Amino acid sequence: MRIDSVEFFYASMPEVTLEADGSQDALLVRVVGDDGSVGWGECEASPLTSIAAFVTPRSHGVCQPVSASILGEQVNTPADILRISQLVARNSMDLLQAAHTWSGVEIALWDLLGRKLEQPIWKLLGYTTNFAKVPYASMLMGDTPQSTLERAKEARAKGFRAVKFGWGNYGTADVKDDADHVAAAREGLGKDAELLIDAGQIWGDDVELAMKRIPALQKAGATWLEEPFFAHAFKAYSDLSKVSGDVGLAGGEGAHTEHMAMNLIDFGGVKFIQVDSARIGGIGPSKVVADHALRNGVTFVNHTFTSHLALSASMQAFVGLESHRICEYPVEPKSVAWDLSVEHISLNSDGEIMAPDSPGLGIRVDESALRPYLRQVEIRIDGQLTYESGPLGVTTSVVI
Repeated sequence: MRIDSVEFFYASMPEVTLEADGSQDALLVRVVGDDGSVGWGECEASPLTSIAAFVTPRSHGVCQPVSASILGEQVNTPADILRISQLVARNSMDLLQAAHTWSGVEIALWDLLGRKLEQPIWKLLGYTTNFAKVPYASMLMGDTPQSTLERAKEARAKGFRAVKFGWGNYGTADVKDDADHVAAAREGLGKDAELLIDAGQIWGDDVELAMKRIPALQKAGATWLEEPFFAHAFKAYSDLSKVSGDVGLAGGEGAHTEHMAMNLIDFGGVKFIQVDSARIGGIGPSKVVADHALRNGVTFVNHTFTSHLALSASMQAFVGLESHRICEYPVEPKSVAWDLSVEHISLNSDGEIMAPDSPGLGIRVDESALRPYLRQVEIRIDGQLTYESGPLGVTTSVVI
């Protein structure tokens, strides 16, 4: 089967705010084979720059548009997806947005292949069992400790056994205010729920600032402190991990290559490695990191804060790992992220979720629901139309 076309759907809320909520817009990818087979994926990045990376004119031999490595290629087995991934890595080496653009296309290729072979992606990855996961409600910190407490109570009332709070003012105010938020979160969750805290890289590489928050996290019995530093600040992670005690460090969502994530395991001392398949290069690299985590006694966790299409994609790499149980769950997505799919992954009576058993991702895109959110994009170079989006899809031309 030959890759006949790659189409992008840029969808957005009418107003995108400054809150740290990545579900406010989306870039969906539809891959079509020459036999009519279709697969869907999603990029977790700036939609417009990701589109540009697909159609940009080449600058030189290893700064080519992502399209140059994809269109016309054969896809019949998982090995073909890996081969194309290596082509993208080589031919777009100096195109820094390439990994994000390729991530959505790669996911769509897995979805296409799974649908064609009538297998869920996790089986194509070699897993034989789809183990249930414990989803944690992924939420922004409240504006006040009281609002954080109320949000924690609401999450518990919805059946969540684990909740993550992050961003907001955490790490930007004084240590006592941060401690009050953490204590409020624990009070709202009760003693038997897992509490996770996300600092959103707020301290850069300043270990001392992060260390000041550890006592409150220890007192509240927090499972982890997520992204205290920049994604590549491996020494800072390592230094903090030596003094954080029972509070494990988590990170990896900022990794756009498998090696960045594995370096956090090898050199950063993280106990939890979080991978976003829509950023790291797709499902294949996510599985590489999951295998590396398993070998090194580190827990693999998905990163997902957007749609349920992205949630299914992010789960594929570790559904077969029975002891890697915790799973990020976008509990408050904006309407564009919720509406874009027909199916949604719901909690069962035990407060657990499972990846779909249906072919491919097991999640269908709702094209009619997507229509009101679509943004129209036109890219011209020297007056020549290079890219133009349509009302229900896109027609892609490539300048090479």
